[in-house]
Amino acid sequence: MKAPTASGVSAWIRDTSVYRSIVRHGVADTNLNRALVVMENLFLHVHPIKVRAKTLLTKHTYWLGGITLACTAILYATGILLMFYYHPSVPQAYRDMKELQFVVDDGLFLRNLHRWGAHLMVFAAFAHMLRVFYHRAYRPPRQFNWVVGVVLLLATLLLSYTGYLLPWDQLAFWGVSVGTNMVRAAPWIGEPFRFLLLGGHVVSENALLRFYVLHCVVLPVTLILLVSVHIWRVRKDGGVQGPPEPSAPLREEELP
Repeated sequence: MKAPTASGVSAWIRDTSVYRSIVRHGVADTNLNRALVVMENLFLHVHPIKVRAKTLLTKHTYWLGGITLACTAILYATGILLMFYYHPSVPQAYRDMKELQFVVDDGLFLRNLHRWGAHLMVFAAFAHMLRVFYHRAYRPPRQFNWVVGVVLLLATLLLSYTGYLLPWDQLAFWGVSVGTNMVRAAPWIGEPFRFLLLGGHVVSENALLRFYVLHCVVLPVTLILLVSVHIWRVRKDGGVQGPPEPSAPLREEELP
């Protein structure tokens, strides 16, 4: 039996549907492919150099994705303002929430705008995924963008969950306790992952600091990168509508 070579393995990987859904034009084996790889690179060309005219029109299909994106912008703006009044420490976190509610001008409005914007973002993102699924927009060649969308939905849920602990009240404490105990039930990685998430075996100040970093730095940066890739890929794939159904073959009596 002939041993597989590096070039053979590389060619096999390039022929898989997963690789083709991510890299449309293959390796840079010709001048055309080299140019396409550069021009379709998100980080070299944020705006696509060529898009379909219909993708530039504002349609009803933009509603759910657009609402999700608008909620994201509101959450980033209100989140930055809330960071000016919040300290991620056990003796100060709950007091900051009360000061924001009763002392800071428009603090209650700012906090509620952030909270209800987060709830609306979760609902809109889930509805957007359902609409994409029922429109069959996950089919080839859009599998990669569908996976990016699923990861974005998970990041949205994690953002909502990590923000749950920050007020540091009884509801947040027991909510995070129940959630992390559910994580511990996962086989093999459950207990170590829970320890890493909480910084110990119980919900304490270490957990508050970790959730604060995840909520304000790690997940927002990840979300920005994935949203950039997601929107860029939607534009390149020709919108959010599903691919057209293949035309059925004509019956014998319909043939000319």
